[in-house]
Amino acid sequence: MQQPSPPLATIAAALRRERERAGISIAELARRAGLAKSTLSQLEAATGNPSIETLWSLGVALGVPFSRLVEPPETQVRVVRAGEGPRLRADQADFVATLLAAGSQHTRRDIYVMEVQPGQARAAAAHIPGSVEHLVVGAGRLRTGPDGDTVDLGPGDYITFPGDVPHHYEALEPAWAVLVMEHR
Repeated sequence: MQQPSPPLATIAAALRRERERAGISIAELARRAGLAKSTLSQLEAATGNPSIETLWSLGVALGVPFSRLVEPPETQVRVVRAGEGPRLRADQADFVATLLAAGSQHTRRDIYVMEVQPGQARAAAAHIPGSVEHLVVGAGRLRTGPDGDTVDLGPGDYITFPGDVPHHYEALEPAWAVLVMEHR
């Protein structure tokens, strides 16, 4: 099955909308996110191929949840079939996150399904201040948590930890989990 690509048009429109809402230029957002101005220009033109790390950096620089950059426009009834939805890959690990639902501006929570393969751990930078991660392992085994305070988890295990500090995910065997990001 061919994997759906990141929702480039949605990302481009969201980046432009959030950058304009913040009242900053492309050059200033690129500087704050640690990206090349040309990379950000390509993303706003829907011609780039952003990684999870790039989009998290942009979300932090804009002060918005990651999901606000990838969530398609809302509808009354929405179904995300298994294997569908905006799938985003990490640069540094065999890690894929699929956004299932983003919270409205009033609920400030996002729901993801994560698929993680053994190998390189995914180091996650701190998210926007006040972020909290809630994770339930569906299958396999994961090591996750804030740097220096990780925990090994198996099927059915739940963990919560601050998402506004550096943290990581490491598959001890092929695994998938449901992640709820809470933004206070």
